[in-house]
Amino acid sequence: MPTRDTDDAVRARMKRQEWLRLPGRELHQLVWEGALCLRLGSREVMVAQLEQLRAVLELDTVRLGVVPFDAVLPLVIGNGFTMVDERLVVTEDWHSEHWLDDPDAIALRRRVWETHAASAVYGADARSLIVKAVDALR
Repeated sequence: MPTRDTDDAVRARMKRQEWLRLPGRELHQLVWEGALCLRLGSREVMVAQLEQLRAVLELDTVRLGVVPFDAVLPLVIGNGFTMVDERLVVTEDWHSEHWLDDPDAIALRRRVWETHAASAVYGADARSLIVKAVDALR
């Protein structure tokens, strides 16, 4: 990715993180344990990313679930998506972002979300998996 694109992406992510601290907002996020172990940068960068994720666990506006490697999944893992206020689903691929506002598409993603969320761990258990990933990098 060209430097300019990387800088723009970082700025956009930082702007989105401001949303986490707005009163009345709530983020429910699922992360696969495998995503915690991916090496998409240097050890230092990855440790910083994981530490940021661990810090987000402390926010009242965030409910973060980690789906562990040993979780029983009743549904195959597909592509990621974001649900916005139960009125919009955003999916991304390598070259584009798709916004879906069809009620059937939203209802389907809600059922997928709830199925995977039931396999996730939260709170101290999620923190433990993040710490394990950090320790593996050190």
